Amino acid sequence: MINRVVATPEAAALVRRLKAENGALIFHQSGGCCEGTAPMCFRQSDFRVGQRDVLLGQIEGVPFYIGAAQFQYFANMELTIGLTDGGGDSFSIEAPEGVRFVTRSRIFTDAEIEELEAAGPLPTCPDAFRQPASTV
Repeated sequence: MINRVVATPEAAALVRRLKAENGALIFHQSGGCCEGTAPMCFRQSDFRVGQRDVLLGQIEGVPFYIGAAQFQYFANMELTIGLTDGGGDSFSIEAPEGVRFVTRSRIFTDAEIEELEAAGPLPTCPDAFRQPASTV
């Protein structure tokens, strides 16, 4: 299975820590104003996914959505979420840590694109990701 979104070890470790401290999280990459195409991480209760947003995958169990218009641009790329110094003026949950998430991309090979196309379209909208019911 080909992953459309992956994380560097440093970014994955931060996501695990932020999840432990804040509960359920969500990533969104919109390509809109403010932080541009920066991936933003929020508490799930603080962000509403749009009806056309595309679920690319998960990072450490955290769903990663991308805006429909941005998906058209990144459809044939693997996104790698990493970290860089400087929190900036971001609304993303990691900003107070003095770092920010960044996206780097790699174009899929022809074989990878064929495999992705054979798998069919990705799910969209808030119902695309459901957290398993807690057994506690």
